[in-house]
Amino acid sequence: MKLSKFIWPVVGIVAVLFSIWLLVQELRGLSLDELMESFAAIPLHRWILAGLSTLVAYIGLAGYDRVALLHLGRKGISFTFIALCSFTTYALSHNIGASVFSGAVVRYRAYGSKGLSAREIGILVAFSSFTFVLGVMLLFGLVLVTHPAITERFVGLLPVEASAAMGWVLLGLVALYVIFSWLGLRPLRIGTFELHYPRLPVVSQQLLMAPIEILAAAAIIYFALPAEGNPGYWIVLGVFLVSFSAALISHAPGGIGVLELVFITALPEMRQEDVLAALLVFRLFYLLIPFVLALFVILGFERSQFGRKDIATPPVPPS
Repeated sequence: MKLSKFIWPVVGIVAVLFSIWLLVQELRGLSLDELMESFAAIPLHRWILAGLSTLVAYIGLAGYDRVALLHLGRKGISFTFIALCSFTTYALSHNIGASVFSGAVVRYRAYGSKGLSAREIGILVAFSSFTFVLGVMLLFGLVLVTHPAITERFVGLLPVEASAAMGWVLLGLVALYVIFSWLGLRPLRIGTFELHYPRLPVVSQQLLMAPIEILAAAAIIYFALPAEGNPGYWIVLGVFLVSFSAALISHAPGGIGVLELVFITALPEMRQEDVLAALLVFRLFYLLIPFVLALFVILGFERSQFGRKDIATPPVPPS
C-alpha cells in the first residue's frame, strides 16, 4: 500500500503528460476564438438537458453504493446519506485520479461512522467498481452488436465481424453472471474470508443502475454536440465507453488529455472545436461543479462529526 501511494500518482502524471503531448500534436492550428464560438453556440435547451443528464448520472452512481450495501445486508442507512457519500466519493475520485484508492478513503470515513467494518467497506468499494465494469460490458456489448463498424473509428483495430463477435462474447459473459446468480452458487472461502455470490435481486439492480449512470454521463456530451455531423447517440456512447475506461485505467486526474484525444480521434466527421466544446461542458457538469460541491459536503460532514464521542470506528479484522 505504501508503494502504491507513489506508483499511481506517477502513472497518472505520465499518462497526463503523454496524452497532452499527443493532443497538442492533434490540435495544431486550432483557433481559440472558434472554440469559444462553438461553446457559445450550444442552445439553452441543450445546456438544460446536459444538466439533467448529470443529475441522473449521479443518482446512478449513488445506486452503485446502495446495491453494494444491499449485497452486504446493510439496509439501515438512509438513501440521503448514501447519495451524499457516493456524490462526494466520485466527485473527488474522478478529479483526483486513482479512483479505487481515493474513493476508498472517503467511504472508509463516511461508512465507518455508520458502523461498517473495514472488511465491509473494502467489499463495498470492490463491488461498486465491479458494478461499473458490468455496466460497461453490457453497454459496450450492445454497441458492438448493433454498430460493429464503430471499431473502425479507433484505427481499425478489429474487422466488423470480429467486433460483432466480441459484442456477443461480452453479452454472453453478462448472461453467465446472471445465470450463476440464479443458480445460487455457494460462497467462495479463502481462509477465514467468504466471498458471497450476489443474489438475483442484487444482480438485477446492478444491471439497472450501472447502465443508467453510463447512459446519462454519455448524454451530457451528446447534448452538447451540435446536430451537424453528429454520428448519433449510440456512437457517442461507444466512444465515451472507450475514452472513459481509458481515462480510469490511466489514473490521469479527471482523465485530462485522454478523453479529448480519444473523442477527437474517434469523431473525425465533426469539427474539433465542437468536440472540445462538448467535452468542456462535460467537465464542467460532471467533474468541476461536483468537485466544488463535494468539498462543502466534506466540510459539513467533518463539522457534524467534530467533538462527537459516539462515533463508530470501523473495526479492523484480525490478520
